[in-house]
Amino acid sequence: MDYIIIVAGGKGLRMGGDIPKQFLPIGGKPVLMRTLERFHEYSKDLQIILVLPKVQQDYWKELCKHYNFTLDYQLANGGETRFHSVQNGLALVPNDAEGVVGVHDGVRPFVSIEVIKNCYETARAKQAVIPVTPVVETLRHIPTQKNVLRSDFCLVQTPQCFDILLLKAANKQPYSESFTDDASVVEAYGHDVEMVDGNRENIKITTPFDLIMAEALLSSHL
Repeated sequence: MDYIIIVAGGKGLRMGGDIPKQFLPIGGKPVLMRTLERFHEYSKDLQIILVLPKVQQDYWKELCKHYNFTLDYQLANGGETRFHSVQNGLALVPNDAEGVVGVHDGVRPFVSIEVIKNCYETARAKQAVIPVTPVVETLRHIPTQKNVLRSDFCLVQTPQCFDILLLKAANKQPYSESFTDDASVVEAYGHDVEMVDGNRENIKITTPFDLIMAEALLSSHL
């Protein structure tokens, strides 16, 4: 059985408002609901685990009532860091479970079904996979004041997908500030991570400009 852990712990500070970014509406529906629906669209059998800070859970439940959102999922408490939030989500995955578990940002509602499928299927063979996209802007290394080859870099997205037993084992490591995403946790455990193509529309909604982009993407029927 496969799982997806959707992490939504943002406070929305860069949005300049009091409502966390994952709860802001795009196209008349909160971002987070659209994210959960995208994974349900990929597979009705996928077990969804939503990780939310405890202080946000009552508000989320009220939103679900207001929007008549009835999609099935399990709820876990957010942790001090993303690493700890994922640990809390993984705790809801049985220790004897076999299959693939993905971890996805709650504010990425436009990941394509094709990318989700590719990540899960590749993880069955390679055990660890991340979706990436090319860098299209020129990059400049600030300490040296020199441009660098953008072909040497890529942008990392989610879902990041792993063999369940592998991610559970990797997340038993002590926390490190170098754990910037789940791939870095697995790499620190000593396992290589495969890269597959992501989709450029899979933006992370963190600023007011991103909301404008999100509305434009919705109008394009993505």
